[in-house]
Amino acid sequence: MAQYAILIFDNAAADDYTPEQQAASKRHADDLIDSGAMVTAYALQSTDTATSLRGDVVTDGPFIDSKEVIAGFCIIEAPDLDAALELARRNPAVQWGRGGVEVRPVAGGIPPIAR
Repeated sequence: MAQYAILIFDNAAADDYTPEQQAASKRHADDLIDSGAMVTAYALQSTDTATSLRGDVVTDGPFIDSKEVIAGFCIIEAPDLDAALELARRNPAVQWGRGGVEVRPVAGGIPPIAR
């Protein structure tokens, strides 16, 4: 099984998700968990909470100015890219018409180190 990152993006000007959108996202996450594909997932706070570093310069706000922002991400396991795309296609963000998802193979990772 390979791991894939699903990056969930949305319109930068969009307000917080409605209760219906939150419920749809939760159902999708539950489906991924129930299928055994979900490794981990995180929603991100809005871009107005971002702090960026470029060299020695620290600025408030996202690293890049873009019409779309990453709203969250998850790591899934799937046998191949086609299977990962099928799981990603079910994400409600694909249906909302203002955002979507990007799927990328995970190149590697570092497990937490107990100290």
